[in-house]
Amino acid sequence: MTDIVNSKQVQDLLDTAAGINQSGGNPRVKSIMRDLLEGLMTTIEKHDISEDEFWVALKFLQDGVGEFGLIAPGVGIEHFLDLHMDAKDAEAGLEGGTPRTIEGPLYVAGAPLIEGDLSKTNDVNLTDDPDDTETMVMSGRITGPDGEQVKDAIMHVWHANSKGFYSHFDPTGTQSPFNNRRRIKLGEDGRYSFHSKMPCGYAVPPGGSADQLMKVLGRHGNRPAHVHFFIEAPGYRTLTTQINFGDDPHAHDDFAFGTREGLLPVPDRSSGSSEIHFDFKLQRAKSDGDQSFSKRARASA
Repeated sequence: MTDIVNSKQVQDLLDTAAGINQSGGNPRVKSIMRDLLEGLMTTIEKHDISEDEFWVALKFLQDGVGEFGLIAPGVGIEHFLDLHMDAKDAEAGLEGGTPRTIEGPLYVAGAPLIEGDLSKTNDVNLTDDPDDTETMVMSGRITGPDGEQVKDAIMHVWHANSKGFYSHFDPTGTQSPFNNRRRIKLGEDGRYSFHSKMPCGYAVPPGGSADQLMKVLGRHGNRPAHVHFFIEAPGYRTLTTQINFGDDPHAHDDFAFGTREGLLPVPDRSSGSSEIHFDFKLQRAKSDGDQSFSKRARASA
């Protein structure tokens, strides 16, 4: 097999295309772009990708841009980012706490902020719309790395309805704004409790780009029932995580690789509703950046 990627002609091409031999621009972006281009060229050469195959693949990406938020977790990139951050934490001696896991593409900023101090109020209701399914009740505490109470935390929580659809993204258009979405302001002891209608697992849109890709890879596009969380509190690192229901058929076969040990509670259905007790443990912030959200583009309403 030929090896033109390592030839002087192609190496010079890479330097020029990435701006390596130009004085302007961002040196970090140049270096990253050069490695990306070289990796792509190496793949083309290794697999003898034809001109037709390249342009078909490019069109697939162009047509599928609206589903990149599903494709990124579906091919493991979003999970890899978590593993990468975990490895950096371990190297810095920051192990422990509730595991992070993927955010997914369906968060919406601006959900109602509800007082959730259990010393003053009952638990918070997330569900605004009728939904003929069982009730989910979830409660627990938010603590720091030494088990200390975390004060003034805000819990962002969002999940699908029993048909597997999220408000603001529901193709039926029947859900109220912010159905199954709240921000809960907790009290001094970090205790929380909320109830909602039980979410259901779901699949990527049939016939869409993510679905087509999964079929070509011989994989499915299903997710287990789950609940998403952001948790922020002064002095602590903002946590992005989710729980997958441990008794769901796809709990250990999540197409988006969101399943992580320590995030698989099994609902207790003995009382007629689905009850989940789950405690979150935060890490202390080492910088102001630790207390903020990533710069991912998110929907707002």
